[in-house]
Amino acid sequence: MLWTIFLLLNGLLILMLLYSTRTRQKNEPPLDKGFFPWLGHALEFGKDAAKFLSRMKDRHGDIFTVRVAGKYLTVLLDPNSFDGVMNDTVCLDFTRSRSQVIKRIFSLQLPSITPSAERQWMEQHFQGLNLSRLCGSMNSNLQKLLLSDPSGCSPSEWRQDGLFNLCYSLLFRAGYLTLFEKRDNATEVYNEFRKFDDLLAKLARCSLRRDESKTAKLSRERLWELLTPGCLRGNSESNSWQQSYHRFLQTEGIDTKMQKKALLLQLWTTQCNAGPAAFWLLGFLLTHPEAMEAVKSEIRGLTLQDTSLQRPPINLLEAHSTPVLDSVLSETLRLTAAVMIRREVVHGKVLQMANGQEYHLRKGDIVCLFPFLSPQMDPQIHQEPQIFKYDRFLTDRKMKDTFYKDGKRLKYYTMPWGAGSNICVGKEFAATAIKQFVILLLTHLDLEMCDPEDKLPPVNTSRYGFGMLQPDGDLQVRHRLKNTQNEI
Repeated sequence: MLWTIFLLLNGLLILMLLYSTRTRQKNEPPLDKGFFPWLGHALEFGKDAAKFLSRMKDRHGDIFTVRVAGKYLTVLLDPNSFDGVMNDTVCLDFTRSRSQVIKRIFSLQLPSITPSAERQWMEQHFQGLNLSRLCGSMNSNLQKLLLSDPSGCSPSEWRQDGLFNLCYSLLFRAGYLTLFEKRDNATEVYNEFRKFDDLLAKLARCSLRRDESKTAKLSRERLWELLTPGCLRGNSESNSWQQSYHRFLQTEGIDTKMQKKALLLQLWTTQCNAGPAAFWLLGFLLTHPEAMEAVKSEIRGLTLQDTSLQRPPINLLEAHSTPVLDSVLSETLRLTAAVMIRREVVHGKVLQMANGQEYHLRKGDIVCLFPFLSPQMDPQIHQEPQIFKYDRFLTDRKMKDTFYKDGKRLKYYTMPWGAGSNICVGKEFAATAIKQFVILLLTHLDLEMCDPEDKLPPVNTSRYGFGMLQPDGDLQVRHRLKNTQNEI
């Protein structure tokens, strides 16, 4: 037994030495292994990826390789060179690393489902007529939740709440009612989901404490049970989005156990970003009065054109353009969407940069794009990138889509939805839901900060790489139903 343990420890030591002795080869990106063997920069990367990668960019430039927990990540931060990664499906692969993360977070394995089959199913629901139906249903559910809440019904009575909780709760529950078949447990699902979501980044990084691991496990199991559709109990005849997904899983040969687990993945995928995005958008409006007035003025113009505020926001958005609100949303996402696009190098590859330089990428390494740093927070692309400017994406009352770096027009100047063949299928549904929510809220509620001098809370830095950033804290607001909707 002691001899076996000795051999295992000796093998681990050899592996650590092999990782520690890696050196930069000819035509490879700059290599920064960090001080600690194997671990490398893992602690700093997990604590605040944006701060760490920004420091590496200042040290090494737009491309470099860092060691993170035994893995070597080549980070590319030149948006003019992104296509060399986004368009390569031969040397670079995203399915294996994605499957590993899904297994780690959701205890889920879907080996028989190809990304193309899953995307094709998603497109059936989030495009065309089905998209319009989902948006209409989402709007109806938002209105019911916003206007029928007994604790906020009195026009003369103010209610205090955290803006993040207000936005996340309403959008999550409305989205759940739109996509999932159960109608009586939305609040319970939301409360349980928040416990799970709070630990998601640590789940992905395998950095949970023992008590947190127990909480995450119990919360995950409770959500599996809450989300189980009637069909798995043999008592459902509905034709919901959830039922369609269940049939898709059945067609792909997924067993009942994994079907239950897959629903939690879909819940997180469809509901984790809209609420936080709406929080930041309304938070920016509340702390920038000029922007708030510009948005309200645009909404007043929409409703005057239709003579009645009874027309649903989804119809208003279909009938009229909203360049100011679109610009505010784009600016909000530029500042707070922090996706991390990863590809595994399955065959050695030569990456050609936009400036003509070539770099060799090693098989087994991970290529990582972090659009939050560039293009979204790049001062060469967006002047004063740290500052919220509601009209940054406006020009002559139209959406601006022309941005440059190093004299070259950019294809990617902001990437909150990803890009290329893997761009988020549900982006139109999500963007419409956020705009519906903002129009409804500003139309029907008086909303103001409890302290007019308050500031937006800082971001939770551990959430970099997991979609929309979340605040470390909340912004306290008070709201009440308007006496008349003509007071926008």
